Amino acid sequence: MPEQTQPWAERTVEVPPQPDAAVPPQRDPFRRGVASVGPRTPPTEPFPTVEHEPTGTGWPGEPAPRRPLSWHVAQLKRGGEWSMAGALFAFVCWGIWAISAGGDLAGQFLIFILSLLVAAGLFALARLLGRVVLERQLGRIRRSARGAHLVTAIFLTGLGIAYLQQTQWVLDAWSWLTT
Repeated sequence: MPEQTQPWAERTVEVPPQPDAAVPPQRDPFRRGVASVGPRTPPTEPFPTVEHEPTGTGWPGEPAPRRPLSWHVAQLKRGGEWSMAGALFAFVCWGIWAISAGGDLAGQFLIFILSLLVAAGLFALARLLGRVVLERQLGRIRRSARGAHLVTAIFLTGLGIAYLQQTQWVLDAWSWLTT
């Protein structure tokens, strides 16, 4: 065996040619960056096209996919921290107003519950307005209720400030701080 200088050469074994083995025909040598391409076929007739009217819901006549109730509930929960913060602020301010006003708390509690019902109605109105404007007019998909929760939180914060404006000692403390 001749002298091998490559490290891989000591692991290779030279095989003598077999006299009765047929040698397969060799292809063209490999050339980097050149792909073999088959013969070109004559052009065929194009497929018939079907007109598509963009409706935003898929193919014409196809109903929009129904989403499960859990998806809608999860969509309503996104942004709920805004409404909860506004409700907590309104509750604290209502408590200050109710305690300082004295008397029966049942009537004042009824006022607070009615105020929360108005806030819930405002939330529903904001959702309806968002559905009409964003989904139907602009064609967008709403993925959360953050806007409606923010509108509700602003209302509840204003409600809490209105409760504080009806409390005399809070107004006295505010005027003392600002003068």
